Order: sequence, then C-alpha cells, then structure tokens
Amino acid sequence: MTESDKVPPAAFTPSGYHHLGAGTGGEWGGVSGRFSVVDGSVRPRTYDFVVGRFMAKRDLGGGRISWLEAGWAETGWASPGRQQIYTFNTNTNRWQFYDQYPVRAGDQIWLDLNSDQNGRWRAWLWWDDRWNLLTEQQLPVGPAAYIEQYVEVHVDASRQTKIDVPKVTVDNVQLRPVGGGPARYWRDDVATVTGAAARGGFCLDWVTRYDTWTAGDC
Repeated sequence: MTESDKVPPAAFTPSGYHHLGAGTGGEWGGVSGRFSVVDGSVRPRTYDFVVGRFMAKRDLGGGRISWLEAGWAETGWASPGRQQIYTFNTNTNRWQFYDQYPVRAGDQIWLDLNSDQNGRWRAWLWWDDRWNLLTEQQLPVGPAAYIEQYVEVHVDASRQTKIDVPKVTVDNVQLRPVGGGPARYWRDDVATVTGAAARGGFCLDWVTRYDTWTAGDC
C-alpha cells in the first residue's frame, strides 16, 4: 500500500501551505538532486504558487529561522503561467528569479545546495553542461544545516479554488556530509521527517525512501 491509497478527490484546495516531501532529522553540509518541472493551475494576480525546491535551514530561536532555498517556481505574481528558476534567502527576504535559464513544463533540472567550512551557502543549477552559481549567502546557519526536499503549494486565501499540480518527479537526491567527504543517497537510514502524505487532494509517493519520489495530484 502506498501513502496515497484511498485518498478522496478534493473539491477545492484548502488555503495556505501544503508541503509534500521530507526533511532531515540531523544536520548536513548540502544536498543535490533532480526535479521535474510541471505546469500548475496557478491563478494570475494572486499569491498562489507551486515550487519544487531544496532548502538548508536553521532555527535560531526566538521565532527566527534562517534559510536558503532553490528550485523552480510557478507563481501568480511573477510572469504568471510560466515556470522559473528561483532562490529565496532570509538575508534579503525576497524571491529572486533567473530568466537567463528558461524552463518549461516537461523539463528536468539539477540543483545543488552546499556550504563551505565558513558557513557560506551556495545554490547551483546545472545548465549548459556546467554548474552555474545562482546565489551565495553568508547565513547565520553555520557550515551545517537541516535539509529539506519539497514540492510546496500555496493557495491564496483571498478566494477559494482548486489548484491542480501534475505529478512532480524527484530523484537522485544525495546529501553531503558535514565537513566534506563523498555525497551519499538520502536513504531510509538517514533520520528523516516526512511532510503531509495526502492533504487537499495532493499525494506523496516514495519510490525509494528518500531519494526517489513523486508528489502532486492524486
């Protein structure tokens, strides 16, 4: 039985955030892997969005969380109807879109987040047969962080709707040990916390825990 068995169809998508994927229970020095790009039914001129992303983060206490995330996004406010490469970090607290790397539904993108020993985190995209630096941030996270791999959906609360998300495929996910050394696949011997398996009509299916999986409409 998979985690998406017996999920009733949703008449609408509850407003707010929907997180499909997993996070590490411990700290790592980076993550890499591949996401497929899909066309979600995101409404223009809204705060709807669908993203496939990696994140490195740390809870600093007192309600403060520091993070860097990178992936692809389709949003209701930035080039609605298009998918774009993006990053977000808590130094700038803004979305950064990279139109020099045009992507569209059906594409697959390779991403890498990693840190050096000084705690400087970098986000990379494989494009034109080489790794291209998207952003470099000195975050108050240190050289190790908790890692997330998620398909994330947000529904603008201004009016009810149903957002369709064709199935996103994620694979070849590898974690980088703290302090260096060879990367290793994110398997079930890694302490892992999973996101909601089925909520609002979305399903999460683990093909190989936790380096190969799909998420989207049931």
